[in-house]
Amino acid sequence: MTAFRRTSRPEDSDSGSVTHANEPSWVIMALGNPGPQYADSRHNVGWWVANSLLRRHNAKLTDAGICHQAEIQIAGQRVVLAIPKTYVNRSGAAARVLIQRHNIDPHRLLVICDDINLPVGAIRVRRKGGAGGQNGLASTISEIGTNQFPRIRIGVGKQTQGTSQVDHVLGRPNAEELADLKLAVERAAEATTAAIEEGLDEAMSRHNQRQADGE
Repeated sequence: MTAFRRTSRPEDSDSGSVTHANEPSWVIMALGNPGPQYADSRHNVGWWVANSLLRRHNAKLTDAGICHQAEIQIAGQRVVLAIPKTYVNRSGAAARVLIQRHNIDPHRLLVICDDINLPVGAIRVRRKGGAGGQNGLASTISEIGTNQFPRIRIGVGKQTQGTSQVDHVLGRPNAEELADLKLAVERAAEATTAAIEEGLDEAMSRHNQRQADGE
């Protein structure tokens, strides 16, 4: 297992400026499964957030090998928004390519994904951490050799009795869950912007607390 590292620079901070003319400040990797049969599944809420960001920035995805990607500007910073073509459990292959292609440190790779361990509609911003049973995070940690990368997790709740975890995440939310998830997706897009514009601490303080307060 190889950990990808780049020599840190004084300007490398959560909300710092672009570190090099040809390098983005951040890469956002939104997790989901390819194919129309999965588009509306719980496992693809990361892609829903990516679509929200694309709409907000009037951007379009282009084919970039192992992923589709677009470039957007957040607070004057160049940001790459990537949607892997791999299935969720192979997301790490895309993460490795993105880190190498854009010459970024893992702490500049922001992963957005679903999480069965959070209630439906909850979001959590974290600076680092384990996989917590999320196969996309597990694959990313394995492929890049570190768990020191930020992530925004969107709660899809646990499976009901008699339903497997796989069937749950690949299934479609009911109407009530969908309403909660749509709100969570927009909050996650706002949290993504805040993480890049104002720093991860501010994003965690504002958006994790909002959920705790029941807002």
